[in-house]
Amino acid sequence: MSDTPALPAVSREWHLLSRPVGWPKPEDFALVEAELPRPGQGQVLVRNEYLSVDPYMRGRMSEAKSYAPPYELNKPMLGGAVGEVVASEAEGIAVGDHVLHSGGWREYAAVDAGQAVKVDPEVAPLSTYLGVLGMTGLTAYAGLLRIASLKEGDVVFVSGAAGAVGSQVGQLARLKGASRVIGSAGSDEKVKLLLDEYGFDAAFNYKSGPVAEQLRAAAPDGVDVYFDNVGGDHLQAAIGSLNRGGRIAICGMISVYNNTEPAPGPNNLARLIQTRGRIEGFLVGDHYDLQPRFVQEVGPWVRSGELKYRETVVEGVENTLEAFLGVLRGDNTGKMIVKL
Repeated sequence: MSDTPALPAVSREWHLLSRPVGWPKPEDFALVEAELPRPGQGQVLVRNEYLSVDPYMRGRMSEAKSYAPPYELNKPMLGGAVGEVVASEAEGIAVGDHVLHSGGWREYAAVDAGQAVKVDPEVAPLSTYLGVLGMTGLTAYAGLLRIASLKEGDVVFVSGAAGAVGSQVGQLARLKGASRVIGSAGSDEKVKLLLDEYGFDAAFNYKSGPVAEQLRAAAPDGVDVYFDNVGGDHLQAAIGSLNRGGRIAICGMISVYNNTEPAPGPNNLARLIQTRGRIEGFLVGDHYDLQPRFVQEVGPWVRSGELKYRETVVEGVENTLEAFLGVLRGDNTGKMIVKL
């Protein structure tokens, strides 16, 4: 094994101690010290530089059957991470390379080379590979273009629009010819960001009044596409404003993730008959075939500044849990990133 000389003896990592009921509590987790892993044959050891915390991780903390296996108790949790290779037992990946992988929530990770993707910090900042040019960006791209079948001239409504995915959805819609882009967010400051920086045509603070009323005011002629990150009253409002042939892409429903009882569904689904509307849920993992096209099309927009992005950066592995809870509270503007 070839490695750099100054590696520590231990690595800190976050473990799930008990499965949260309702809102996760600090006592459900522990930051523990573990012996520094050594890469086996075909593996690399990565010193993580940036970690991703995302809403979907709440689902993995539950035992409920889902699209991703639940986190194991008393073992390190998983999540997107990007870092520098400090030891390698794999062909094609050398010490000093930077890779994207899923061994997050920890300082060092031994990763199978086949599960590590080389990234270039000269092309874009490393953190962007967890957000605007990573899974977050591809989620926005696949959901808007493939699931919601965006067409030029569509009126588009995005909930959670100041978040990492939502902010990219709105900008992509504008760049791809939407006639009007509307966003909802949870503070007046975020509404201002949507209008002034991301180029939304209209935006509202969902805490300022009923969502359905605010949406009708922002989209008097209805909406053709709704990209749902929130669920609940936002989904009901979008169905109520849906135009004929409208499409709804269900990406997430953060408003109900910590509920202990099932949330009531929209009571206006009959409108889908009148509008011939369509609702479809999706997972980004089913759409990785779009990755090359996505990077080819969106990369230049990021580099030119036509597609803007924000990151909320929390420093220190010891603050990873607080960063994750912040995502559930809506504290972040853009992608929540932990810098190690």
